[in-house]
Amino acid sequence: MATTIEENGPSSHEQPDVSSSSSLARQKLEGLLNKNMRIRMTDGRTLVGLFLCTDRDCNVILGSAQEFLKSTDTFSQGEPRVLGLAMIPGHHVVSIEVEADSLEDTQGFEVNH
Repeated sequence: MATTIEENGPSSHEQPDVSSSSSLARQKLEGLLNKNMRIRMTDGRTLVGLFLCTDRDCNVILGSAQEFLKSTDTFSQGEPRVLGLAMIPGHHVVSIEVEADSLEDTQGFEVNH
């Protein structure tokens, strides 16, 4: 049997438990799937649609998306332009809001310890 010896000796330092915090964040994101979201962008546009996915760069995919040319306080104001499936680059996202009605029927969104 071969024995492997590290150059600096065996590693005795502990690594922080990153997996639990990342799994918590993942659970929260999964709880938001298929919820209505409003995303405000750097150029002043607002996109409203169903949250389908995101990635490490904070790019967001919205389904059944509608575009509003000026920032609005409610989902129903302004004349929307129907986009369908839309990808919003993360560096253009100013804010993300989740429709309150979508969260009411979400089970397990809050984590209880």
